[in-house]
Amino acid sequence: MKNFRIEHRTSDGLDVLDLHGELDAHTASHLEESLKTLINSKKPYIIVNCGKLDYIASAGLGVFMAYIEDVREIGGDIKLTNMNDKVYNVFDLLGFPTLYDILEDERDAVKKFASQS
Repeated sequence: MKNFRIEHRTSDGLDVLDLHGELDAHTASHLEESLKTLINSKKPYIIVNCGKLDYIASAGLGVFMAYIEDVREIGGDIKLTNMNDKVYNVFDLLGFPTLYDILEDERDAVKKFASQS
């Protein structure tokens, strides 16, 4: 299995998932479980910090697509932050910037959530 892990923490009352390593078909289920847990706990304000994400495959992107509607249905959102150029280019190529807020850094996501409430 590829080197991938998720750290969950809270910041300013928001849930933050720090992604580390490579998100692909073998590791996407970990992200899926983390998102399901937050949604089931009615914690819909999610920041995904990609600062330590080295690689993302289509399976990882699919997880984001699969859960964004569930999160928005309960009044929340997923904001993506701290992407390196290689990871951002994959998201950009598939049109994610029109569906998601992709922000330079985590503080920007916290501010954006605050301005929306």
